[in-house]
Amino acid sequence: MHGDDGGETGIDDAFAEQGFAAIGAWILGRNMFGPVRGPWPDESWKGWWGEDPPYHTAVFVLTHYPRAPLVMAGGTEFRFVTEGIHAALEQATAAAGDRDVRLGGGVSTVRQYLRAGLIDEVHLAVRPVLLGTGEHLLHGIDMRALGYECARYVAGERATHVVLRKRE
Repeated sequence: MHGDDGGETGIDDAFAEQGFAAIGAWILGRNMFGPVRGPWPDESWKGWWGEDPPYHTAVFVLTHYPRAPLVMAGGTEFRFVTEGIHAALEQATAAAGDRDVRLGGGVSTVRQYLRAGLIDEVHLAVRPVLLGTGEHLLHGIDMRALGYECARYVAGERATHVVLRKRE
């Protein structure tokens, strides 16, 4: 787990570490926050991570159902946004100040932001593992037409890291 003792070092670790650097706020889709579907039955679900989630900043969760903010250990505060992706980005940008906003997924959320042209950079970690059907991240999305180009690719110990960046 990132931030714990032990683990691996190398290219993959450096990319993981870089993924948490300079982050001032996060945006997550509802499914990334938890398995609860539909209206919140109560406020007992507090995420997959236990009392100290790894974010340590404001996290804006896209949902169709309102919920009061949830303050967790380590400085993580989940805020639930019902007004859509633009509102979540506006709130996250304000919370981040001069730091970056990271889009933490899931696939549906990333696809919405890509189609709206709101992502500056995409980091794909490609690993040769067959996972099943799942959701297709880039199916039907023309990244070149949206203005993206491959800015960097690096073979790591367990994955190949591809960084796509939107052209200026």
